[in-house]
Amino acid sequence: MARKCDICGKKTITGNNVSHAHNTSRRVWKPNLVRMKARVGGQVKTIRVCTSCLRSNKVEKVV
Repeated sequence: MARKCDICGKKTITGNNVSHAHNTSRRVWKPNLVRMKARVGGQVKTIRVCTSCLRSNKVEKVV
């Protein structure tokens, strides 16, 4: 199972840590994902959603 938002597709990205002496080492940025129950196509499913999608009401929550 990938670290990917089921709504917007936001996923892990890679880059470099760069020190003051310009030494580089690889690093990753992971999305802030939350598992939640949501209504998808009329059915209730558990999906992984990034918190920015959750905050902007792109997901219909199930109580």
